[in-house]
Amino acid sequence: MKKNSLKYWIFGFTCIFMVVVKPAKAQLYASADFDSKYEMLLSNPGVQIEATEAINKLYNFKFAEADAEFRWLRYRYPNHPMPYFLMGLAEWWKIVPNTDDTRYDDRCIALMDTCITLAEKLYDIRENKIEPSFFLAAAYAFKGRIHSERKHWSRATFAGKNALKYLERCKGQSEISPELLFGDGLFNYFAEWIPDNYPLLKPVLWLFPKGNKQMGIQQLEKVGNNAFYTRTEARYFLLQIYGYENQYAKSYDLAKYSWETYPDNPYFERYYLRSAFVRGNSDEAEKIANSILAKIDAGKTGYEAVSGRNAAYVLAYYANNYHRDLPKAKLYYQKTLDYSTQAKAFTSGYYLASLVGLGRIAEKEKNYDAAREYYKTAVDRGEKKSTQVKEAKDALSNLNKLRREERRKQRN
Repeated sequence: MKKNSLKYWIFGFTCIFMVVVKPAKAQLYASADFDSKYEMLLSNPGVQIEATEAINKLYNFKFAEADAEFRWLRYRYPNHPMPYFLMGLAEWWKIVPNTDDTRYDDRCIALMDTCITLAEKLYDIRENKIEPSFFLAAAYAFKGRIHSERKHWSRATFAGKNALKYLERCKGQSEISPELLFGDGLFNYFAEWIPDNYPLLKPVLWLFPKGNKQMGIQQLEKVGNNAFYTRTEARYFLLQIYGYENQYAKSYDLAKYSWETYPDNPYFERYYLRSAFVRGNSDEAEKIANSILAKIDAGKTGYEAVSGRNAAYVLAYYANNYHRDLPKAKLYYQKTLDYSTQAKAFTSGYYLASLVGLGRIAEKEKNYDAAREYYKTAVDRGEKKSTQVKEAKDALSNLNKLRREERRKQRN
């Protein structure tokens, strides 16, 4: 429990720093004039203009095109941490659809290390420490998140401590830049959410100001509606927070809007599917699920087994429970199992529910041996207290009774 708690402690507080530049409207400008007027690149309209296309491409999973734009920023500002942070952010978003994917870890960490080195130099020479502190906190936060995902607890703790140190330098500075309200909002939410959900961390949190979840949500919504730099990242976290708070209508509206804005972003499309499914929008959910599976088949960037598992299960559920199309239900339940196997997600609800679904179909077809095997696999692989394991145990018990009754009838 201690290690899991540490993971979520780091996640809760390091996510405060996951900040990127959001586009401004393009216009003619003299970059030298902006560079001389604005000390911070975070508040430099010229940088916002130059980053517009890159950020849009990043969020829409056009990483090669985004990288070319970020390299131009690196050429323009070779001694500033921002270009390296944005390039590292792109590597992080490659991980987002499936956080078990380790292929992008090394490059992401290396880019964040370069960001840290340049930010430290900037910190030493700048009288105003806010911008370098911002990038130091952000880069350490991403490193902490990756190390915690990989259960590298010592490295995660070191990165988390450094991120928190620089958080204090940035916190409450929204009057300098409205974008910094993003950090305040996440801090307010997670400072209350973490001890509520992980009571063992309460002794650790007494050093920090108390949080206010409702205020945090309001601050993030303000950022998500009005900010330039942090708008989309605020929405990224609001999707998760609305889920924690069971605010399904808000989750649906935001997920749909985010996907419409970035239609090739698998994370946003997956959230859109999930929220439509939870709200019972069956036609919409089936359409999204088919879209996701088609993009997987087409090899679209970021569309892989985790998204496939979700989409296949939704189609199996509707085929089984609404359309009464058992062959199609069997097909998509099996696809869910296949995608879950690819993702090594043998304890996920989708995987276990698909086993139970296939077991019930096998019972209807009087293939009792197959049904028993599906139920038994669910019991063996699922967590003991999960709903699916309880359902599989009950089904096994009923199946055993049914077979005893059939044998008794045969004897008579």
